[in-house]
Amino acid sequence: MNFRRQKLEEVSVNLTPLIDVVFLLLIFFMVSTTFTKESRLTLELPEASGDPAPQEVVPLEVIVDAQGQYMVNDLTVVSPNLKGLKAAIAEVSGGDTSTPVVITADAKAPHQSVIRAMDAAGQLGFTKLSLTTREPQTE
Repeated sequence: MNFRRQKLEEVSVNLTPLIDVVFLLLIFFMVSTTFTKESRLTLELPEASGDPAPQEVVPLEVIVDAQGQYMVNDLTVVSPNLKGLKAAIAEVSGGDTSTPVVITADAKAPHQSVIRAMDAAGQLGFTKLSLTTREPQTE
Protein backbone atom coordinates (compact mmCIF):
# COMPACT_ATOMS: atom_id res chain seq x y z
CA MET A 1 0.00 0.00 0.00
CA ASN A 2 1.13 3.41 -0.88
CA PHE A 3 0.33 5.91 1.93
CA ARG A 4 2.54 8.69 0.75
CA ARG A 5 0.96 12.00 -0.01
CA GLN A 6 0.79 12.88 -3.60
CA LYS A 7 1.48 16.37 -4.74
CA LEU A 8 -1.66 18.30 -5.68
CA GLU A 9 -1.69 20.35 -8.79
CA GLU A 10 -2.33 24.04 -8.30
CA VAL A 11 -5.81 25.12 -9.26
CA SER A 12 -5.97 27.92 -11.76
CA VAL A 13 -8.68 29.61 -13.73
CA ASN A 14 -8.05 30.42 -17.32
CA LEU A 15 -9.75 33.74 -18.17
CA THR A 16 -8.73 33.85 -21.80
CA PRO A 17 -11.93 32.25 -23.19
CA LEU A 18 -14.07 34.57 -21.02
CA ILE A 19 -12.25 37.63 -22.30
CA ASP A 20 -12.78 36.42 -25.87
CA VAL A 21 -16.53 36.01 -25.32
CA VAL A 22 -16.88 39.47 -23.76
CA PHE A 23 -14.91 41.02 -26.60
CA LEU A 24 -17.13 39.31 -29.20
CA LEU A 25 -20.28 40.55 -27.44
CA LEU A 26 -18.92 44.06 -27.32
CA ILE A 27 -18.17 44.00 -31.05
CA PHE A 28 -21.66 42.60 -31.77
CA PHE A 29 -23.43 45.35 -29.80
CA MET A 30 -21.29 48.08 -31.37
CA VAL A 31 -22.04 46.88 -34.89
CA SER A 32 -25.76 46.18 -34.43
CA THR A 33 -26.71 49.28 -32.45
CA THR A 34 -27.99 52.31 -34.26
CA PHE A 35 -28.34 55.71 -32.69
CA THR A 36 -30.89 58.23 -33.85
CA LYS A 37 -31.53 61.72 -32.73
CA GLU A 38 -35.16 62.63 -32.10
CA SER A 39 -36.09 66.23 -32.47
CA ARG A 40 -38.99 65.97 -30.03
CA LEU A 41 -41.17 63.46 -28.29
CA THR A 42 -44.94 63.62 -28.53
CA LEU A 43 -46.58 63.31 -25.15
CA GLU A 44 -50.25 63.19 -24.41
CA LEU A 45 -50.64 64.53 -20.90
CA PRO A 46 -53.75 63.66 -18.92
CA GLU A 47 -56.24 66.36 -18.09
CA ALA A 48 -58.42 66.47 -15.04
CA SER A 49 -61.53 68.41 -14.34
CA GLY A 50 -64.21 68.10 -11.76
CA ASP A 51 -66.00 69.68 -8.92
CA PRO A 52 -63.91 71.56 -6.40
CA ALA A 53 -63.00 69.63 -3.28
CA PRO A 54 -65.63 69.88 -0.57
CA GLN A 55 -64.76 72.02 2.40
CA GLU A 56 -63.59 70.17 5.45
CA VAL A 57 -66.41 69.62 7.93
CA VAL A 58 -65.56 70.47 11.52
CA PRO A 59 -67.12 67.86 13.81
CA LEU A 60 -69.16 68.69 16.87
CA GLU A 61 -67.15 67.49 19.86
CA VAL A 62 -68.83 66.38 23.08
CA ILE A 63 -66.31 65.79 25.88
CA VAL A 64 -67.28 63.74 28.95
CA ASP A 65 -64.91 64.14 31.90
CA ALA A 66 -64.30 61.76 34.82
CA GLN A 67 -67.00 63.43 36.93
CA GLY A 68 -69.65 63.04 34.22
CA GLN A 69 -69.64 66.72 33.24
CA TYR A 70 -70.06 67.67 29.57
CA MET A 71 -68.39 70.17 27.28
CA VAL A 72 -69.76 70.77 23.78
CA ASN A 73 -67.13 72.46 21.57
CA ASP A 74 -65.50 74.12 24.61
CA LEU A 75 -68.89 75.24 25.97
CA THR A 76 -69.46 73.82 29.45
CA VAL A 77 -72.92 72.30 29.92
CA VAL A 78 -74.34 73.59 33.19
CA SER A 79 -77.08 70.98 33.57
CA PRO A 80 -75.66 67.46 33.02
CA ASN A 81 -79.06 65.87 32.41
CA LEU A 82 -80.38 64.76 29.01
CA LYS A 83 -82.50 67.87 28.44
CA GLY A 84 -79.61 70.28 29.16
CA LEU A 85 -77.20 68.29 26.99
CA LYS A 86 -79.67 68.23 24.08
CA ALA A 87 -80.12 71.99 24.37
CA ALA A 88 -76.35 72.57 24.33
CA ILE A 89 -75.80 70.31 21.32
CA ALA A 90 -78.69 71.93 19.42
CA GLU A 91 -77.34 75.40 20.22
CA VAL A 92 -73.80 74.67 19.07
CA SER A 93 -74.83 72.74 15.94
CA GLY A 94 -77.37 75.35 14.87
CA GLY A 95 -79.82 72.58 13.95
CA ASP A 96 -77.51 71.03 11.32
CA THR A 97 -77.84 67.28 11.94
CA SER A 98 -75.49 66.35 9.07
CA THR A 99 -72.51 67.47 11.17
CA PRO A 100 -70.48 64.54 12.54
CA VAL A 101 -70.54 64.20 16.33
CA VAL A 102 -67.44 62.97 18.17
CA ILE A 103 -68.01 61.90 21.76
CA THR A 104 -64.68 61.90 23.62
CA ALA A 105 -64.92 60.26 27.02
CA ASP A 106 -62.37 60.37 29.80
CA ALA A 107 -61.07 56.89 30.64
CA LYS A 108 -62.71 57.13 34.06
CA ALA A 109 -65.98 58.70 32.86
CA PRO A 110 -69.19 57.00 34.05
CA HIS A 111 -70.69 54.80 31.38
CA GLN A 112 -74.11 56.31 31.93
CA SER A 113 -72.77 59.77 31.01
CA VAL A 114 -71.45 58.46 27.69
CA ILE A 115 -74.76 56.68 27.00
CA ARG A 116 -76.59 59.94 27.80
CA ALA A 117 -74.44 61.83 25.28
CA MET A 118 -75.12 59.20 22.61
CA ASP A 119 -78.83 59.31 23.40
CA ALA A 120 -78.96 63.11 23.17
CA ALA A 121 -77.26 63.09 19.75
CA GLY A 122 -79.56 60.32 18.54
CA GLN A 123 -82.72 62.07 19.72
CA LEU A 124 -81.67 65.26 17.91
CA GLY A 125 -81.27 63.27 14.66
CA PHE A 126 -77.50 63.09 14.28
CA THR A 127 -76.49 60.03 12.26
CA LYS A 128 -72.71 60.44 12.02
CA LEU A 129 -71.52 59.49 15.49
CA SER A 130 -68.14 58.30 16.69
CA LEU A 131 -66.70 57.52 20.12
CA THR A 132 -63.18 58.12 21.34
CA THR A 133 -61.42 57.88 24.70
CA ARG A 134 -58.61 59.81 26.26
CA GLU A 135 -56.35 59.47 29.28
CA PRO A 136 -57.78 60.66 32.60
CA GLN A 137 -57.25 64.37 33.12
CA THR A 138 -55.28 65.26 36.24
CA GLU A 139 -55.89 68.61 37.84
